[in-house]
Order: sequence, then C-alpha cells, then structure tokens
Amino acid sequence: MCGRYASARKKHELLEEFEVEQDSDPEEELGADYNVAPTKNVYAVLSRVPKEAQRAVRQLRIVKWGLVPAWAKDPSIGSRLINARIETVAEKPSFRQAFAKRRCLLPADGYFEWMPVEGEKKKKQPYFIHPEDGGVLAMAGLYEFWKDRSRADDDPLKWLVTCTVITTDAEDELGRIHDRMPMMIERERWAEWLDPKVTDVEQASGLLVPAEQGRLTAYPVSTDVNNVRNNGPDLIKPLPEEEETALF
Repeated sequence: MCGRYASARKKHELLEEFEVEQDSDPEEELGADYNVAPTKNVYAVLSRVPKEAQRAVRQLRIVKWGLVPAWAKDPSIGSRLINARIETVAEKPSFRQAFAKRRCLLPADGYFEWMPVEGEKKKKQPYFIHPEDGGVLAMAGLYEFWKDRSRADDDPLKWLVTCTVITTDAEDELGRIHDRMPMMIERERWAEWLDPKVTDVEQASGLLVPAEQGRLTAYPVSTDVNNVRNNGPDLIKPLPEEEETALF
C-alpha cells in the first residue's frame, strides 16, 4: 500500500512542472508536507471540460486523500479507500467509474514504506523512496465528487472532492522493503492519462506501465515519521551512517 508520502514543492512549482492552465483554488496554498497521511488535503492534477468550453483544461486542485464514491451514504468510507490496486481498479464498484472518467496525477517528492527489522518481531524500519534524479514523482490517482445532500446548494462545503492512489507490485529492489508501491505515470503519458475523452478502460490500463528498474532509490530514515503529527524536512533525511549500519 501507499499510506504516507512527502509533498513539499510550492504551488507555483507544480503549476509550472505540470503545465497547468487553471489554478482551481487560487486563494489557497498547501504548506510543505513531509508526512502526508490519509484524510489530509493534497494537490491533484486533472483535466476537465469547463461548462460551455470546447476542450479539457488541465487544473491543479486541492482534494482530500481517501476516495468517497458518488454513491456513498457518508464520507467516512474514504479512510478505507486510500489505495486502489491496479489488478482490480477497473472492476471494483468503488473505483471503476473514476478509472474510466476521473483520473489524476498526485505530485510527490517521494513516499515512505516500512520494512520489518530482522530478529525483532514488532519493529519496522521506515524508508524514503524517491526518484533517483530528484524530479517529481507523479503518482497515478483517481478523483471523485461527493455531494452532501444535507447542505444548501450555495454552501461551499456541499461538494467534497477526494482521491486515491493506484498501487502495483514493487520492483525487485524496492520489493525487499514492501511488496507494493504507487504506480507512476511518466511525463510522456501525462496528457493521455488525464484526458477525460479516454473512457475505454483497456486503453487507460495500457498507460499503467511499471517504472523502469533503477528509476527510484530508497534509504532508511528516522522513525519520527511513524507519528503523523511529526513533520519537517528532517523526516526525509537519510539515517546517519552508524545508525544505518546497525540495522544490518
């Protein structure tokens, strides 16, 4: 699963990096977050056709992590739908409509996974996994709109926009840490992945290609990341050499 990641780039950097045409939340900017956890607000890149427009416009939106399907009775289901497995995303009722029509990119600097420490049953060592070249990690995601029918039509909280991260089997080197990883979308596939006109699930599935070997790298980090209340750039700093050596 992918249950924690880092996203510290400023909004203007993401607008430029993803060639965004419309900032959907111009009055709001998320702060650098080195410990993004489920139910937090995150940035998502998506393409939608505005009313009376002729084409889709690439947008940057602030959404909540944890998908709430349009048919859900209440939003509490979102905390259980933070990930969608690539093997079943096109079939499961919670995800299939979004997979066909509402795909997005979730920008990250990297993500965290935990590996059991040999000889210690309950202890796990966190690792930070990120692009080797220091570039942005564009995680494949889905988004949904959920209407709160108890609120008035002019209430800004009437509509909740949520997202989920698509996961896949981890490549061999990363698989030793955890058997799953977020699915990456390479830059040359961004436009097609986001295109709302692509509604054929087989075509969309064909865009989900595993990352090349060596594209990502990992190193152990402090267990401070275990607590979601902790934050800051120290969470993604490599462990000192002497502490790393003691792990093995």
